[in-house]
Amino acid sequence: MIKEFSFKKFGNLEFNKSVEQNDSLTTIHDHIKVLFIPRNAIIQVDFQEIEMKTDTLLFINPHVILKPCETIGGQLMHFNRDFYCVEIHDHEVACDGILYNNVFEIPFISLNEEQSAEIQRIIHDIKLELKNEDSGSEEMLRTLLKLIILKSTRIWKQQHQLADDMRQTDVQFLRKFSKLVEQHFKTLHTVADYADMLCITPKNLSKKISLVSKETPNDIIKNRIILESKRLLAHTAMNVKEIAYTLNYEDDAYFVRFFTKHTGMSPTSFRKQF
Repeated sequence: MIKEFSFKKFGNLEFNKSVEQNDSLTTIHDHIKVLFIPRNAIIQVDFQEIEMKTDTLLFINPHVILKPCETIGGQLMHFNRDFYCVEIHDHEVACDGILYNNVFEIPFISLNEEQSAEIQRIIHDIKLELKNEDSGSEEMLRTLLKLIILKSTRIWKQQHQLADDMRQTDVQFLRKFSKLVEQHFKTLHTVADYADMLCITPKNLSKKISLVSKETPNDIIKNRIILESKRLLAHTAMNVKEIAYTLNYEDDAYFVRFFTKHTGMSPTSFRKQF
């Protein structure tokens, strides 16, 4: 079910095999998403198949490719930026670069029994509110969405042991670097580019990122470029030269070598899988 408030859209749908069969995900491809997945379900997120060990929340950026491989009882809440813009409202929920636009990891929030029951109650309230024609329905839905995001951000910080001031400083830096990579990876490809924007040396950038990630800044930047390359190869009709140009590689032969080195197959071979 989906509700529209002028240009603002918010909806909820069951996340199972039927969403593939009726093409529901394609119509909300550009929406921001919150996904509740029950324990033992198997889903695919951007070419990576994952089995859930617990009830789990996932926070999905627009254009991420989702597939419910073995999922029963999943719930997908989706909304456009007019309804709720993560970047603009970040001061309210402090989730940008953690739950959304996180280039370090797919943001999974593992839920214990109590947390899962609480989240499922909120989802139940969202479903009821979607049927409500009251004039305050839009703001109520936005409030319930913010409640899920706030609770999830708190759980994420607890799970990553970010209680003391020093770790809080680390995560703020992580968020800033993560957002910059997400915004600029198509045009800026070197660690030095991001170090300049953060007003530190490349060496200091690498040192800071090593506190919160096993990957180097160069790995993070390159992995984001590879992920976008895969999305464009699998889900658009663009040829390799056009994809290379989109990602700011003037020499498409260099792009082919770069992709092959990092994936073990050529762009053409990768595309044939789809």
